[in-house]
Amino acid sequence: MRGEAGDKEACVTTCDVLVVGGGPGGTTVATLLARQGYKVIIAEKAHHPRFHIGESLLPANLPLLKELGVAQAVHDIGMEKWGAEFISPWHEPHHQEFQFAEAWNKDMPHAYQVKRADFDNILFRNAEKSGVQTLEGCRVRTVTFLDGGQGVRVHAQHDSGSEQEFEARFLVDASGRDTFLGNRQQSKERNPRHNSAALYAHFRGVARNEGRAEGNISIFWFDHGWFWCIPLPDGATSVGAVAWPYYMKTRDKPVEAFFQDTIALCPALVERLAQAELISAVEATGNFSYACKHSWGPNHLLVGDAFAFIDPVFSSGVMLAMHGGFLAAEAIDTCLKTPSLARRALRRYDRKLRYGPRKFSWFIYRVNHPSMRDLFMGPRNVFRVKEALLSVLAGDIFGDTPIWRSLTAFKALYYVHSLRHPKRSLMAWRKRRKQRQVFENPSPAVEAK
Repeated sequence: MRGEAGDKEACVTTCDVLVVGGGPGGTTVATLLARQGYKVIIAEKAHHPRFHIGESLLPANLPLLKELGVAQAVHDIGMEKWGAEFISPWHEPHHQEFQFAEAWNKDMPHAYQVKRADFDNILFRNAEKSGVQTLEGCRVRTVTFLDGGQGVRVHAQHDSGSEQEFEARFLVDASGRDTFLGNRQQSKERNPRHNSAALYAHFRGVARNEGRAEGNISIFWFDHGWFWCIPLPDGATSVGAVAWPYYMKTRDKPVEAFFQDTIALCPALVERLAQAELISAVEATGNFSYACKHSWGPNHLLVGDAFAFIDPVFSSGVMLAMHGGFLAAEAIDTCLKTPSLARRALRRYDRKLRYGPRKFSWFIYRVNHPSMRDLFMGPRNVFRVKEALLSVLAGDIFGDTPIWRSLTAFKALYYVHSLRHPKRSLMAWRKRRKQRQVFENPSPAVEAK
């Protein structure tokens, strides 16, 4: 059932598990634990449906949606996504398309593009149906960890101004980029190997591919990073630029004008947007790549973007958050049923949680390197490297698909190709070193909303 705000005096509500945040990671872990009989409460600061970026799902999301019982509901609101295309101004031809059906595992041939407001609302209401008590417009302010590992005490404030106290045996931080515990425990750190920021908005009237390729995500490279172009089922298109801080610091005009100027640097995207109109505010997000030092502690853990985020280029965020929710539910169940095994369970959770970002990160860190662009734009299946790469693009990294030898071969091809172009590779290394600089004063473009 949906929780109500209560009166103006603080009251104490007890539960087994309190989840901070009602996004994909939080609703996944909450639903799974409620189905096991635990009393679970989600405290969500916003009201669903609410806007969120990250509209492109991966084929590896689909088994998770099925297990949660929402596969049909997501199908009904989604646009089928059968592949991805990469567009490069430095290559001829400029366009390269990848089909998920050509991945190593042929059983996951498609995914969906979704409006996150609708997608997240489906997951949130599904949690309610599963027995989770949900509180919307409820912002968690403070948390106190009780002595002797007796749980946590949490103070929250509702939109009405009323306050509420919670006591829970276990706390899940699924607060996304708010990084609730990471900030309070001072464990959130910029990713030293990747530093970027994003500008994004929704457009209407963007030219689309024909036929089944209409739902493909398009990735456009340009001098300062890359763009995403994600067609949505209601006719809108999500367009965003992920760029390096040195470029963002050049902004000397309002963020919308700067975004339009940035788009103008990519002629192929300009062509797509020739008849398009902007239908949303332009948003900007800084400190795009970060991680928290710790993913767990006594009676708490972090899941999804509350723990770490690298880069959206492979659309891995939702899948990693939901997969982390499954891992979290398993760990928390052990902690609550068998406290003597809690530490071992949480350490295992930490290892598995870090696995996904680590597998994606090698490719993400190099996605703007000329040699990586060459391999993407002229793919070959020697040693089955193309099939293995497509498996990564599909998110198929947690199962038994035997892709790892082929991915090792792909990495070897990348290094050999880089050595064949030493001058270009050296210039790219120097540029990346500049790109990774952490600036003391954030870019105005990053700060503006």
